[in-house]
Amino acid sequence: MDITIHSTFLPQTDPEASLAFWRDTLGFEVRLDVGSGAMRWLTIGPAGQPDTNIVLAPPNVDPTLTDDEKRTINDLIAKGSYAMVLLTTDDLDGTFATVEASGAEIVQEPTDQPWGVRDFAVRDPAGTLVRINKG
Repeated sequence: MDITIHSTFLPQTDPEASLAFWRDTLGFEVRLDVGSGAMRWLTIGPAGQPDTNIVLAPPNVDPTLTDDEKRTINDLIAKGSYAMVLLTTDDLDGTFATVEASGAEIVQEPTDQPWGVRDFAVRDPAGTLVRINKG
């Protein structure tokens, strides 16, 4: 069986702030920018990897969600504990400097972890924890 990851979804609560972080700070390509207002979603991906996508979507547009579920999702997003993504770069220190200069919320500066990786952590504008490892 040959299975690859095509897309995964992360929440975005402010499309322009998400674009500034993912495109302008991390260098991701914008592949689709669809809709408007509360129904706007963005498909982005790393340059040179056209088959790998992240869809930044409004978190509460699913019509099957109850009001309680929407509140729970919003609470988790506000705490920064709703979603996480792990990325890899060859230039961890340079990437950290770029992210730090952007004003993004730094959760952890570059650290050598006991399990053998060097990484740092940051939050995107929706509160998603983004961990970046040295590749």
